[in-house]
Amino acid sequence: MNNIPRLVIAAPSSGAGKTTVATGLMAALAARGLAVSPHKVGPDYIDPGYHALAAGRPGRNLDAFMCGPERIAPLFLHGAAGADVAVVEGVMGLYDGAAGRGELASTAHVAKLLKAPVVLVVDASSQSRSVAALVHGFASWDPEVRLAGVILNRVASDRHEQLLREALEEGGGVQVLGCVRRSAAVATPSRHLGLIPAVERSADALRAVRDMGELIGASVDLDALLELARSAPPLDAEPWSAAEEVSPVAGRPRVALAAGAAFSFSYAENAELLAAAGAEVVPFDPLHEAELPTGAAGLVIGGGFPEMYVKELSANAGLRASIAALAAAGAPVSAECAGLLYLGQELDGAPMCGVLNTTARMTERLTLGYREAVALTDSVLAPTGSRLRGHEFHRTVCEPGAGDPPGWGWRGPAGSCTEGFVSGSVHASYLHLHWAGAPELASRFVRAAADYAAAVGSS
Repeated sequence: MNNIPRLVIAAPSSGAGKTTVATGLMAALAARGLAVSPHKVGPDYIDPGYHALAAGRPGRNLDAFMCGPERIAPLFLHGAAGADVAVVEGVMGLYDGAAGRGELASTAHVAKLLKAPVVLVVDASSQSRSVAALVHGFASWDPEVRLAGVILNRVASDRHEQLLREALEEGGGVQVLGCVRRSAAVATPSRHLGLIPAVERSADALRAVRDMGELIGASVDLDALLELARSAPPLDAEPWSAAEEVSPVAGRPRVALAAGAAFSFSYAENAELLAAAGAEVVPFDPLHEAELPTGAAGLVIGGGFPEMYVKELSANAGLRASIAALAAAGAPVSAECAGLLYLGQELDGAPMCGVLNTTARMTERLTLGYREAVALTDSVLAPTGSRLRGHEFHRTVCEPGAGDPPGWGWRGPAGSCTEGFVSGSVHASYLHLHWAGAPELASRFVRAAADYAAAVGSS
């Protein structure tokens, strides 16, 4: 049995202020000297970046669709090892999950899997007495969800706060744990796919997190929240372990992992699985390094915002040539979303690595949603017929040329479709995968890297 004090920060809908409250709470608790473990429900990469700045340790995702409900408690315990308290930020509205799948992957689902009390963040800017009816509805919808407190956000004045508190006292049952005034000082800039990642903002992001911590620390009852977190019962689960999911290959092949502002979307467990499978994982920044790490026998390029750095990426001709040469030599290459765009011929007219016979461009259309995919072609990631769950999130399109077979197939709203590219030892796709949900991906990839390294060494 494992017991880590924990809270889930939820809301009736997106836009209520969950990220500000959750990140600010993490920062405020860390400022007290507590070791805070940050978590995010769902597939989002950006919020965990701010969580990491607030808590000083990696922000980790808890996605019951991609990883399976049975892994949520183990992954949570793995991420929260050694922490005094864990704060879990929810996704969308409390009861919103994978479309058409009931509660699956919703904040409520994860809260139940973690046996964690829920604090509801309510945007009170346009209501007074009605807040009691809203909170009552969320508290009573699912008796298995322990909605134990409410934080009122965007409160206009002392009088407004008084009216809200009176209404909730009349409704009874849910404790008010804080009232947060409207503040433009903690606004976090956004663009076409949501918040701007913390890694792109540097000092500005640190300042924003500090401001969130000060605002929330002064607006909520930290002692009451800690007491609530400590009321969570023990979890009957063991921490997830990458070493127990995979077996290491011999040779310790070096795998280059793209990082930095252009490729900041990566789940921490992916790199942990690569290392557990026997790889030496070497991060590098394609914006600033002229060639791949010496001795690279494999390359993993995750998601991010290459469209924001298209000129810099294109100008780094030496690295583009190095990547193209590695792929041509037969080393395994895995690329997701941003990585797919980078491996193509062009992005918005600017030359990219030229590994794949495709060109990409920005559009106004957002493609978003969970996917249940089937591997259509043998690749360095998966054999034909493998079934995996992933997530798609982009505003670009790839115009495929001739020659490369697709990586995945799935059934979407418009019917069956194919997606991605398999070209020799390269697998590139828009599909984001959480490898903790399919650790065999890491094993297969590192084995291919070891084979490549051995072949190069023997030659």
